[in-house]
Amino acid sequence: MHHRFDAHFHIIDPAFPLLPNHGFLPEPFTVADYRRSTEVLGITAGAVVSGSFQGFGQRHLLSALQQLGPGFVGVIQLSAQATNAEILALNARGVRAVRFNLRRGGSERVQHLEALALRLHALVGWPVELYVESRELAALQPLLRRLPAVSIDHLGLSRDGFATLLQLAEQGVRVKASGFSRVELPVAEALRALHAANPQALMFGTDLPSTRAPRPFHPSDLSLLIDTLGEPAAQKALWSNAASFYRLPAPSV
Repeated sequence: MHHRFDAHFHIIDPAFPLLPNHGFLPEPFTVADYRRSTEVLGITAGAVVSGSFQGFGQRHLLSALQQLGPGFVGVIQLSAQATNAEILALNARGVRAVRFNLRRGGSERVQHLEALALRLHALVGWPVELYVESRELAALQPLLRRLPAVSIDHLGLSRDGFATLLQLAEQGVRVKASGFSRVELPVAEALRALHAANPQALMFGTDLPSTRAPRPFHPSDLSLLIDTLGEPAAQKALWSNAASFYRLPAPSV
C-alpha cells in the first residue's frame, strides 16, 4: 500500500484562543474533523501548520500533534525571541519547521527570516516555510538561496513570478502542491513544470479546512496530481519528498 503524506493542513480547535486576522475568524476544524475528511485518501502522516489566526501560540499545535500521533509533524510560527530551550522542547514534541506568513501576517517579520532560519536549522534542522506570492519572490531570491531548507506554499499562488519559483525549485526549494482553488495559474501545467525542474520539489497538501479558499479541498485535487504526474512521480509528491524534508523515519510496511 502506498503511504501518503499531507504536507499542509490546519487544525482549529475551539479549546484554544484565536486572533482575528483582518477581522476573520475561522470555524472550528478539529482532529476528528480532519480524520473524517481524509479517511478515504490513505493519509498516514502529515504536517499540521499554524495559521495566521493562531499567531505565536503553541498549545493548539502541540495538542493537535498529541492527538494525531506518530508520523505527524508541526509547522509553527515562532518569535525571533524564542530561546534555544523553547525550540528544543518544541522539537522534542514533534515540531519540525517554522512558518513565515508574509501574505497574511501572524508570524515573525521578514527582516528576522534569515537569522532565525539559520539559527533553527543549525540547532534542530528545521526548514523554513513561506506563505508568499511568487510575484514577491524575485526580491527574496538572493536571501532564499542562502538558506539551507525552504518550502513555498500553494504553488506560489500567482502567475507573475512563476519563472522565479521554477528557478528556486531547480535550486532545491520545495513547493507545496496545495490550495489549488487559491492559485491564479493552470494547476496541471504548474505541477508538470515544477516536477520537471526538480522531481524532489513538490509536496502534496490538502490545505484542509481550506480557510478563505474559493472552494474547499476535494479528492479530485489529489486525482489531478496523480493523473498529471503519473504514479511514480506522484508518489514522490505524495510521500518521499515530504518525508525527507521533514526528516520522517521510513514507514513500516
